[in-house]
Amino acid sequence: MQPSIEELGDSALLLQFGERIDADLNARVHAAARSVAAMALPGIVELVPGYASLAVVFDPATWQGDDATPAQRCARALRGAFGTASAKADEPTECIEIPVCYGGECGPDLDQAAAHSGLTPQAFAARHAAGDYRVAMLGFAAGFPYLLGLDPALQQPRRANPRTRVAAGSVAIGGLQTGIYPRELPGGWNLIGRTPLALFDAQARPPNRLAAGQRVRFVAIDVDAFNAALR
Repeated sequence: MQPSIEELGDSALLLQFGERIDADLNARVHAAARSVAAMALPGIVELVPGYASLAVVFDPATWQGDDATPAQRCARALRGAFGTASAKADEPTECIEIPVCYGGECGPDLDQAAAHSGLTPQAFAARHAAGDYRVAMLGFAAGFPYLLGLDPALQQPRRANPRTRVAAGSVAIGGLQTGIYPRELPGGWNLIGRTPLALFDAQARPPNRLAAGQRVRFVAIDVDAFNAALR
């Protein structure tokens, strides 16, 4: 099934594959992004995957023509990327490991989250670390990864009272999603741990440690290892 394509202003198109959070649907989005990238079409500036959509930013000057608008010409070319794309084709095989110190000052909501799930804090952390995650998209703030693959038993309602400050590196759960705060931000997700890794560096190329479509797994570390990694 081909996605619907709509214009986003005069320099972007939105390819819509569905309207829900679903791992298979998100895999189609990333397969489409790989297909478009492989086409090496001229004037494609950026590909921005979402949960169920793909934004394609293009240079209108590259797609000028007498027969249609730049957006219409670009949309016609993009349709060639679909029909043969497979969500399993050319998937990234590398798994990025993210060290996490669970509970205590690093995860002040772990005990409450574990109680909500009927687990001990240790069992909750172990099940979270055992997950096979995929970066569905980056959003909310630069470098913030929304991760699919959370064990349904670990699902948590968002906090009734969001925090005005969440420490950089905080690993959190909101609903059926887990994610990592790349820098100090406000937030209403449940904080279960923290990684010492910097997820976003504006001076680095690329600035994001994680990219949409990558596989991720968490590795539990103790507080001494966490503090040593921060030095």
